[in-house]
Amino acid sequence: MDLSNPGTLANLEAAFGGESMANRKYLFFADVAKQLGNAELAKLFRDTAAQETEHAFAHFRLLHPELVIADAASLSDEQKQAILSRCLELAIEGETYEFTTMYPEFAAQARSDRDAGAEAEFNGQTAESQDHAAIFRKAASNFGFLTPIEQHHAERYGVALESLQGQGTAGQSADALAGKWICKVCSMIYDPAIGDPDSGITAGTPFEAIPEDWICPICQARKSSFVPYHEPELLAAA
Repeated sequence: MDLSNPGTLANLEAAFGGESMANRKYLFFADVAKQLGNAELAKLFRDTAAQETEHAFAHFRLLHPELVIADAASLSDEQKQAILSRCLELAIEGETYEFTTMYPEFAAQARSDRDAGAEAEFNGQTAESQDHAAIFRKAASNFGFLTPIEQHHAERYGVALESLQGQGTAGQSADALAGKWICKVCSMIYDPAIGDPDSGITAGTPFEAIPEDWICPICQARKSSFVPYHEPELLAAA
């Protein structure tokens, strides 16, 4: 396939995004159906999600033919490393875009929408307008939390890539960053300098002082799911 055609390239990327989104959406629906006791519908959603994954993979193979493996056994160690390196490079690229551009821009837009639109509705409209304002405030807050998560992911991928290239062993800093804790479920990083205002946790609140019934604002995991945050680090080879 000729990927030099910008229209075809854009369509493939859009198709990959759409199929990927459908996969996660159907898995969410499957979880809802399971919670409501409808095992048959849950299975239908899971089966369809798996099919959407295959569709997404087919698109991605066309987008990145350099990652298509016909016979792994025939590849040299150098070829295997090149493919794995490319996977990490793409992962770093995506995560870096998310924490440097996408989420900061989304957060700014959410704040703008809240001030210009949702806040006005809050003051002059009905309960539905109040719900909208709350959604915008929560969106801005979540986008803010997601930015350091994606930075953490990008840093981990970067360390993994350096390790793959033989520069050392992937690990983490020996000392935890003062005051910061990370969720083991979603990687949300609690920073006491920011707190969690939407949950009533003001800036400057140390993690140890947060109420035990506090939950992660991203994935709703319990406070006990958080551990002291150690930065990803490349350790010297043994």
